[in-house]
Amino acid sequence: MDGNDMGAGKCPVMHGGNTETGRTVMDWWPKALNLDILHQHDSKTNPMGDFDYREAVKGLDYEGLKADMKALLKDSQDWWPADWGHYGGLMIRLAWHSAGSYRLADGRGGGGAGNIRFAPLNSWPDNGNLDKARRLLWPLKKKYGNKVSWADLIILAGTMAYEDMGLKTFGFSFGRTDIWHPEIDTYWGAEKEWLAPSDTRYEDVAKPSTMENPLAAVQMGLIYVNPEGVNGQPDPLKTGAQVRETFARMAMNDEETAALTCGGHTVGKAHGNGDAGALGAEPEAGEIENQGFGWLNPNMGGKASNAVTSGIEGAWTTNPTKWDMGYFDLLFGYDWELTKSPAGANQWRPIDIKEEHMPVDPSDPTKRVMPMMTDADMAMKVDPAYNAICQKFMADPAYFDDCFARAWFKLTHRDMGPRVRYIGPDAPAEDLIWQDPIPAGATGYDVAAVKADIAKSGLSGAEMVATAWDSARTYRQSDMRGGANGARIRLAPQKDWDGNEPARLAKVLAALEPIAAKHGASVADVIVLAGNLGVEQAAKSAGFDLEVPFTPGRGDATEAMTDADSFSVLEPLADGFRNWQKADYVVTAEEMLLDRAQLMGLTGPEMTVLLGGMRVLGTNHGGTKHGVFTDRVGTLSTDFFVNLTDMAYKWVPAGKGVYEIQDRKSGAVKWTATRADLVFGSNSILRAYAEVYAQDDNAGKFVCDFVAAWTKVMNADRFDLA
Repeated sequence: MDGNDMGAGKCPVMHGGNTETGRTVMDWWPKALNLDILHQHDSKTNPMGDFDYREAVKGLDYEGLKADMKALLKDSQDWWPADWGHYGGLMIRLAWHSAGSYRLADGRGGGGAGNIRFAPLNSWPDNGNLDKARRLLWPLKKKYGNKVSWADLIILAGTMAYEDMGLKTFGFSFGRTDIWHPEIDTYWGAEKEWLAPSDTRYEDVAKPSTMENPLAAVQMGLIYVNPEGVNGQPDPLKTGAQVRETFARMAMNDEETAALTCGGHTVGKAHGNGDAGALGAEPEAGEIENQGFGWLNPNMGGKASNAVTSGIEGAWTTNPTKWDMGYFDLLFGYDWELTKSPAGANQWRPIDIKEEHMPVDPSDPTKRVMPMMTDADMAMKVDPAYNAICQKFMADPAYFDDCFARAWFKLTHRDMGPRVRYIGPDAPAEDLIWQDPIPAGATGYDVAAVKADIAKSGLSGAEMVATAWDSARTYRQSDMRGGANGARIRLAPQKDWDGNEPARLAKVLAALEPIAAKHGASVADVIVLAGNLGVEQAAKSAGFDLEVPFTPGRGDATEAMTDADSFSVLEPLADGFRNWQKADYVVTAEEMLLDRAQLMGLTGPEMTVLLGGMRVLGTNHGGTKHGVFTDRVGTLSTDFFVNLTDMAYKWVPAGKGVYEIQDRKSGAVKWTATRADLVFGSNSILRAYAEVYAQDDNAGKFVCDFVAAWTKVMNADRFDLA
C-alpha cells in the first residue's frame, strides 16, 4: 500500500489529537501541579514577535481614530442594526464588561489585555451579543492596525460613546497590550454549569461577605449580580447587599457603585423582546460557518427591537441616547411593580407612566414603549445608603456627572497601573489615590557610599535579602500594583503583616532609614540596594565576585498617598519562596507558590532558581530550617538542588505538610522540608529544572540565573525603566 493511501474509513490524523476529545496530562493525573499558567503567554502564541505596542501607539492618529469612532457609532449595519440608530449603548456594554471582570483580591480580570476576545469570556451568558460589538469595531482595527490594540479600542469605544451622548469624560489612556491566548490562570469559580445558583459561592448566600475569594461576581457567567434578583428572585434589598459586596470586590465604594449603576443605565437598553430559547449557541460552541458569531437570533428580522440578550427588555430612560438625569426622573418619579419581559425575565415597570415619559421603540420612532428597571436598579431606591447617594446626585447634577466620569475612568483603567504608564493626549494629569502614586526618587547620590554604609550597619545578609524580597514580592502583574518602589513596606498596613516579620522589619528599617537620609537616597532604593549587597556577599562566599545590577530612582510613598484599606488585599497569605504560610488552606503549599510566582511574572525556571537560592541564603520566615538543604547557610550555592536530587536520602512524611530527609542507610534525619520544597523533586518539569542546577558544571550558571531573576523581581514595578 502506498504510504499516502489511508484506505476507506481511515482517519488521516491522530484521532483526538486536535480536538476536545483528546485527554491531556492533567486529565490523566489531575493531582499533578500544572505549570502552564507560568508560560501561558509564551512568544509562540504571539504573532507580533518583538513588536513593542506601547511605543507604536505613541504614533497613533488619536484625533482621527476618535472621529472615526464617533462616526461608526451612528453608522447602523444591516446585519446588526443599532438601537435608535446609535451603537453607544452596545459599545458601553462592551467596554464595561471587558473592564468589569476585574477583581481586587488578586488583580486578575479587567480590560487591560483584550481578554474578552477569548473563551470563556467571549461566551459568558452575561456577554451575549458582545461578539457583534467587536465585529463592528473591526473596520477601525483594520484601518489603524498595529497602532491600536484591541484592548485599547474596546475601552475607547465605550468612552467615546459616553462623550458622543453628552458626558464630559474624565480622560482616557492608551497603552493596553493585547494577549493572544486565553488567560488560563484566572479562577472564575468551581461551578460546572453557567448561571448555577449563587449559593455555591457563599457560605451563606444571605451574607454576601461570605462569597468565596477571590471571586466578585455572584454566579458563573455573570459580570456582577443577577439583574433579576438573588438567584433570580426579585428582592431589591437583598440584591442591594450583593451589589455592595460585588462592587467592593472591584475596589468601588458606595458612591462609586451608585454612580456606575445609575450612569451605566442612563443610556442604552436591555434586550429581551423575543424567545430566548430560539437563540443559537454561544460563539465558542457555534458551528464553523458561524465564523465566531454566537447567540444567532432567527427571529430578529433585521430589527433592533427584536434582539434578545439578557432576556430583560426595555430602556431605563426616556432618552436612551442622551446623557441626562432621566434615570433618576423615572426611578424616583414613579412607583414600580414586578412584571415579566416577553422573554420571561423578571423586571420592574412604572405604574401609570405618562406617555411622554416612555422611550420610543428602538426600531420604529412612531411608537412609544414601556421603560423598565432591574432589581439592581430598584436597589438604588430601596437601599437606604444608595438612596441617600442618589438624592445627592439629583440635587446636584454636575456632581453626579463628575462622580460618574471619575468612576468610569477608574473602572476602565484600574488594571493599568500607575499614571506613569498612561499614554495619549487625553490621559489626565491628576494623581488619584487608587493609582498608588509614588513621587520620583533621587538618582544623583553616591551608590557605592550607600552600599559601604549598609555593609557597616551590622545587618546580616539574610535580614537584608528577606527585607528586600518582602518589599518587592507584593508586585502583581495582573494589575501592576505592589512592588518595592514606594517603600510602602514601612507604612501601614504592610509594616504589620505577619509575613513581613514586623520585629525583624523594624530592626532593618531602623538601620537603613538613617543611611537613606544621610545620602539623600530613598528608603525604597536603600532597601533594594541592601538586598543586592546581601546577594553579592553570598555569591562571593560561593566564589563568584559580581555586582547585582541596580538603577536608582525609586521614590518613597507617604501615608497620604496610600489607600491602606485597598492594600490589605496584597498581604501574602503564603510565600513558598520563604517557606511560610499563615494558616492551613484547602489548596496545597505548592499551588500557593505557583500562584505567587505567576502574579510576580516569573517563569518556571525563574521560580526554581529563586526558591533554591532563597533557601541556602537562610531567608526562611522565622528562621525555620525547612528546605535549607545546606551546611553553609549564607553561601549562594547549588546545595538545595544537589541534596534534593541526591539518592542517598529518602523523603518521609513527618506531620501535616512537613517531611524528614533521612539517610537511607542509617535512618538519621539530615534535614526537614515542606511540600514547597519537595515539589521540585516530585514534579517532572520542576525536577528537570532542578537537575540543571544540581549538575557539577552549573554552579556559575546558577549564580548568574539567580541574580537575573532577583533583579527582575526588584525592578518589576520600575515602569520608568520600561
